[in-house]
Amino acid sequence: MGNDERRHETESGGVDQVANLGLMRPPFIYLLAIFLGLLLHFAWPLRVAPRAVSTPLGIAAVIVAVALFLYAARTFRIAGTPVPGNRPTTTIVRTGPYRWSRNPIYLSFSLLQLGIALWVNTVWLLVTLVPAVALMSFVVIPREERYLESRFPSEYLPYKASVRRWL
Repeated sequence: MGNDERRHETESGGVDQVANLGLMRPPFIYLLAIFLGLLLHFAWPLRVAPRAVSTPLGIAAVIVAVALFLYAARTFRIAGTPVPGNRPTTTIVRTGPYRWSRNPIYLSFSLLQLGIALWVNTVWLLVTLVPAVALMSFVVIPREERYLESRFPSEYLPYKASVRRWL
């Protein structure tokens, strides 16, 4: 895809037409955090809780994370906007899980990592979750918010004021 297809020209100049280009894409951030956490776990296992507690809680969290992701992705598809952040957003979605969270997919990624941490019973996945959430909160989501504010100012700003970023 060339630069002409990735840019949206406005009166004030060029504005990126997509919010997430490059390596700082959410799935990569969480996959790296999970990989590093598992690597640390195999090198130096530190348990979270007794298996009788951690396994059922972990499985439940993974199921909820997958269900939330599927619900959020389905809501995007119904609205006619793509899920991947490297494709242009076509509308502001306010239905489904987007009524309670502006980022239910990222919430599902975080919950998935939490669930895996409990299921595998390792502190390390909790430790690596912290920088993943920090990167999302301070780099990725603000970049996406700027993109949405510039692309849909009359729709996104009221939505942003009425719905929390995470929960």
